Amino acid sequence: MRRTNDLGNDPVSRLVLRLALPTMLAQLVNVLYSIVDRIYISNIPEVGELALAGVGVCGPIVTLLSSFATLVGLGGSPIMAMRMGAGRKEEAGRILNTCFLLLLGLSAALTVGFLLMKNHLLQWFGTSPSTFGYGNTYLTIYTAGTLFALLAAGMNSFLICQGFSGLGMFTVLLGAVMNIVLDPIFIFLCDMDVAGAALATVLSQMGSCAFVLLTLRRNSMPVPLGLHGFSWKIVRQVVAFGLSPFLIIATDSVLLIVLNTMLQRYGGPELGDTLVTCATIVQSYLLIITMPMGGMTLGAQPVISFNYGAGNPDRIRKAMKAIVGLCLLFCAIMMIATHTVSQYFVRLFTSDGDILARSVRYIKIFTAMILPLAIQYALVDETTALGHVKLALFCSLFRKTVYLVALVALPVLVSAEATFFSEPLADIVSATMTTVLFLRAFPKILRECTIN
Repeated sequence: MRRTNDLGNDPVSRLVLRLALPTMLAQLVNVLYSIVDRIYISNIPEVGELALAGVGVCGPIVTLLSSFATLVGLGGSPIMAMRMGAGRKEEAGRILNTCFLLLLGLSAALTVGFLLMKNHLLQWFGTSPSTFGYGNTYLTIYTAGTLFALLAAGMNSFLICQGFSGLGMFTVLLGAVMNIVLDPIFIFLCDMDVAGAALATVLSQMGSCAFVLLTLRRNSMPVPLGLHGFSWKIVRQVVAFGLSPFLIIATDSVLLIVLNTMLQRYGGPELGDTLVTCATIVQSYLLIITMPMGGMTLGAQPVISFNYGAGNPDRIRKAMKAIVGLCLLFCAIMMIATHTVSQYFVRLFTSDGDILARSVRYIKIFTAMILPLAIQYALVDETTALGHVKLALFCSLFRKTVYLVALVALPVLVSAEATFFSEPLADIVSATMTTVLFLRAFPKILRECTIN
């Protein structure tokens, strides 16, 4: 297999583009897993809106499950890239193998744990009596396929960190295409409704999982996957590196619990389910922004980690400028799209006039500060790639704290609808804090790079 990207010598800006754009597209396609499910579910005759609300509550639970793939994938891949940059391929191989075996163990434990806890989780995450059944059906089937979800997402990071972002994109594309094809077959032709959507997703993740594992097993890979060399020492290193992105995603689930709960409580019996349905649509739209942007920052991480290991501060500096600029450009485009075409996006989910008008308005509120959010994403993720996980973690948790306080305070002080202002408030405050801290720490990080 020919490696198309030389992380240590190719021109930095073009290298970042070649790695970031495929991972961005991969994550954009990955959004289809949830959005396509939700579109088809919302169009189930007679029960579409209630079913959408029930499956929407499953969203943060699914996110919580996927955060463990992030823990291992984004925890192990920067370390592996650093070892490759330093020419220590044997150590890189042990990291890869350890992460694979770790994901197997986590998958087994999480499947059992979530199946036992799913009823409680659905109640905690904001289902009502009318939406519980739909959420329970979807979550039961999805959780049974945890193994495929975690391996597909977690191991894909190790394709990308070896310079094969195109293969990483194909992994996700394969699953998304399968999901698009299987959803209408199972939901409508087989009359399986919500169960069909969940089954289509699991089978799609199975396809992605098979592809990424077979690819990593090829001897032509710079560092092929093996089944030996498990090390608890490496596990501790992976957890230390992966803790920040893990908590970023895991705490998102907690915040969604609070969001759904506050909307149900302060929306009341008349408005609660409507607001949760709107929030599900709004979150789906936000994923179109945050997932591709996360893909960009993930794609840039191998460049930064590799050159940190190789002791090339100039290339790190250039890579940081390139990825920040790319994220800002993407979010500027998405801001324009929000104010011009968001109503067409909402129409994919509903024809109800009230839900349509509310969702469009809430989307514009939710995305009002995505330009500062672009800076937040880039600086936090690339700080993680540089090995400064404590700083990245602090910046991430600071944003979540601001968001949580706003989620709790705004509906109490103003109204249930005011809850949607929590996102832009957290974005601007946290981006300011993160920028100040990063500018203070970055020169020291570059000096450490040359010393190491």
